[in-house]
Amino acid sequence: MTENARNNELWRQVLSGEYKDIPRARRLLKRIPCKVRCKICNAPLNGPGGRLIRLTLGRIPSRINPHFCSGCYDLLAANPGSTEIEMTLLFADIRGSTTLAQQMGTQAFSHLINRFYITATHVFSESDAWIERLVGDQVIGLYLPAMAGLNHAQIAIHSAQKLAHAVGYGGSDEAWLPLGIGVHTGYTFMGTVGSESGIRDFTVLGDTANTAARLSSVAAAGEILISHSAGAHARIDTTGLEARTLELKGRSEPIDVHVAHVDSPLVMARV
Repeated sequence: MTENARNNELWRQVLSGEYKDIPRARRLLKRIPCKVRCKICNAPLNGPGGRLIRLTLGRIPSRINPHFCSGCYDLLAANPGSTEIEMTLLFADIRGSTTLAQQMGTQAFSHLINRFYITATHVFSESDAWIERLVGDQVIGLYLPAMAGLNHAQIAIHSAQKLAHAVGYGGSDEAWLPLGIGVHTGYTFMGTVGSESGIRDFTVLGDTANTAARLSSVAAAGEILISHSAGAHARIDTTGLEARTLELKGRSEPIDVHVAHVDSPLVMARV
């Protein structure tokens, strides 16, 4: 097996939760007392146990999510590769951000964006998402089997509602941010991009990622557009939800979605 093939298999195993070295590490690290642990390898992330792991193994909370350790992230970074894996993607876009920036002014708009990033980071962290991007007027959370579990579509849909609620939808006052959200499930390419001698980064590519991005871009403020595949994976009861068939830019086939809001009663079957 070539190095590239080995790395790709490593990526598949880690992101799917099948990496064979993880169970042994989890058993060893679980012996160290701690309240907050890496959801993948059990490495302690706070308290005396967290300090011990930081000093001995150099592991700290990861930049992709503070509920995961830097060691699991570094394992992938040290072995550049890629895989195609089923996941659920949550894209959230600010509606009319250009106009909003012009109306508010640069400083006030930057404070608003920072508040949005902090809010999204909290929701993504608590729901065990891989925080893919906080940039411009958009945030992206990836719900992977290794992190969010096999119920990743359910968790992503509920997280979309939590994010909408966190920016003010469903409350007595007007939302402080006009936000549209798209949720889509499917097999997605994920891996490292960049040159061997230059800067590398992780990214998602392909039709699933593009579709999730398009859904968020056409969702009206306060809307959560849930693709048929995400709803089916989550086994969501769509009774009472508006159904739409959308023609998305760059996509040859129309896509069926259900329209949810922060207060939509989304009943899902247990998996």
